Amino acid sequence: MTVLVALLGLAVLLNFVDRGAIGIAAPLMKADLHLTATQFGIAVSAFFWLYGPAHPLVGWLADRVSVYRLYAMGVAVWATSTLLTGFASGLTGLILLRMMLGLGESCAFSGSSKMIARHVPPERRGLANAVVGVGIALGPAVGTLAGGAILGGWGWRAIFILFGAGTLLWLAPWFAAVRALPQGREPAQASLHMPYLQLLSHRALWLMGLCNATANFCAFFVVVWLPLYLTTSRGFSIATMSAFATTTYVVQALSSVGCGQVSDLLIRRGLDEGLVRRRFAVLGQIGMVIGVLGIAYAASPAAVLGWLLLTGAAMGIGPTMVFALGQIYAGPRLAGSWIGWQTGIASISGIIGPIVTGAIVDATGSYVGAFLFVAGVSAVGALLFQFALPPVRQIDIH
Repeated sequence: MTVLVALLGLAVLLNFVDRGAIGIAAPLMKADLHLTATQFGIAVSAFFWLYGPAHPLVGWLADRVSVYRLYAMGVAVWATSTLLTGFASGLTGLILLRMMLGLGESCAFSGSSKMIARHVPPERRGLANAVVGVGIALGPAVGTLAGGAILGGWGWRAIFILFGAGTLLWLAPWFAAVRALPQGREPAQASLHMPYLQLLSHRALWLMGLCNATANFCAFFVVVWLPLYLTTSRGFSIATMSAFATTTYVVQALSSVGCGQVSDLLIRRGLDEGLVRRRFAVLGQIGMVIGVLGIAYAASPAAVLGWLLLTGAAMGIGPTMVFALGQIYAGPRLAGSWIGWQTGIASISGIIGPIVTGAIVDATGSYVGAFLFVAGVSAVGALLFQFALPPVRQIDIH
């Protein structure tokens, strides 16, 4: 299943390239479309207006229909909306296209988790989820590096057109890989009765959603606002901004792989899987608190880069662990539905965060308050992972 997992990682990479393109384009796009910081925050938030609510439905479908085809449909929708964003002429059109993007990208994590839970044994899921985590990290890295070059040479519109067209090309190897699977069709159990209401009655599902939201909050903030912060508040050039951001995301990717492998090794040596995944998640949250506070008060470019690297390392832990924890609770049968709800609940951070950040920046003329807010959310996440989650084991649903 190596090819399948690799393609899932690549799809998530493209997912974050496309959703993060607005942050790369922001230094020119915001001025060209005459957007205030609050309006820009609303446009960013619009991605999550359908992204969040669609997750439970997509997760439900992933447990019932061909998850492989469902995934391909989602990629096609988000790639097309990315491409069309290159032709946006105002806030309204930008909002509508961001909503389309969110709808298409809602397949990514519930679909990936369903396939990982089905095809990958538990002692290897840390690495498999780390591959997805690498996509989450390298997506912004690739997007920032390529987008920064495109922005300087051809303007912000070319970023969306080229990124969207590139994502559409992913569909060709995906269909070839699915045809080669020994079990390319859904197993018979997919058509059986699924205890959906019973699933929703479990406190662990809602708590995991909140934990996932706090793990996402810092990452969403960095992806969307870092280019603007570095260029407008710190006065860095676009080239320096691209280099700093790209380095941060590369460290995030390395951290994701490293933590996934180490956690798998500890589990193979006999430690409890749920305990290991949860402790790593707490470590990641604490690292983000320290990192973002360091960025806010850094006195030199070198210090900014150093704190960015710590933040990137901490961000790499979260995605690997939150999906692995959800897969433990759900088991292979309900992985799609569980991760759909978990990610849907977690999207509240994407809905609220950009608007709050934009409002803080407009009201204070500074990003310091926004960094403090992010640190506070990450601290709450550490407490939730450590003290609020029930014992991490597969829930009993018949």
